Amino acid sequence: MPSRHLLDPELLPIVEQLPAFQFDPATLVQTRAVMMAMGAAQRPPAPEDVVVSEHHVPGPPGAPDVRVLVSSPKAGGGSHPGILHIHGGGYVMGSAEMTVDSDAAYVQKLGAVVVSVDYRLAPETPHPGPVEDCYAALAWLHAQADTIGIDRKRIVVTGESAGGGLAAALVLLARDRGQIPVAFQHLVFPMLDDRTVTHEDPSSLHGQFLWTRDANRFGWTSLLGAEPGSPDISPYAAPARATDLTGLPPTFIICGALDLFLEEDMEYARRLIRAGVSTELHIYPGAPHAFMFVPDAHVTRTFARDSMTALSRALGAAA
Repeated sequence: MPSRHLLDPELLPIVEQLPAFQFDPATLVQTRAVMMAMGAAQRPPAPEDVVVSEHHVPGPPGAPDVRVLVSSPKAGGGSHPGILHIHGGGYVMGSAEMTVDSDAAYVQKLGAVVVSVDYRLAPETPHPGPVEDCYAALAWLHAQADTIGIDRKRIVVTGESAGGGLAAALVLLARDRGQIPVAFQHLVFPMLDDRTVTHEDPSSLHGQFLWTRDANRFGWTSLLGAEPGSPDISPYAAPARATDLTGLPPTFIICGALDLFLEEDMEYARRLIRAGVSTELHIYPGAPHAFMFVPDAHVTRTFARDSMTALSRALGAAA
């Protein structure tokens, strides 16, 4: 294992207890079920001061309604920051329930109202279905802001992994459609670039744990319905393909130093900075993909501090 010696010792449970994802079209449904069951078994109930409600909002034209979970302060009243949260899962698995723990933390520490999107998954629904579902949820959040207690001037889009890729794509889409202002994008080890699959000189140190190169190929092929690295891939599918990053909102990006997405995330941050976008980038040494699965590790606590500080500053909230 070429990068085992670089792994933060506190993150060894990722290697010892969570095997790398193995995907196959014939077993995908079973893999999804196993991951859902694992998440449900580990998920605590919502805190007493947080209310979680389910809604079905109008989907894209000709598509089904989009299911969302809304987490809000139990006290209610006032005008709160709004956070649209997009779950991860390589574009092929996951659900809105995956984010309820972090959504509750955003409610408690930022006073936010959080909308988590249950977008349709690939390969059953390839691009542009997932990002259009997310846009539909963003449009509903914006339209219903007065009803659900959201300040339209303080809307954040966030996501992890594939959710981070969808978040970046959604912010590009919102900029280009010019209908819904987004104040901040918060991208956690985002999956941004299908061309990472076809890199001619890949590092042997990245992508060894949890999300591997084989998993990445499966995820991108499922989303695109085409071979990753093909010409003319839409930037609303792979945000790193965007040629113009000007006019995007201030951005926060984090990645682990052992994550497969390290170089694409660093490059996206570099290009945002060159485009005049206020950008904050954190790289955590010894950290693989999804390192927050070890919640008590020092690096996880550091990430949580950095993340909340950035969101607090962006939203003008007291964390």
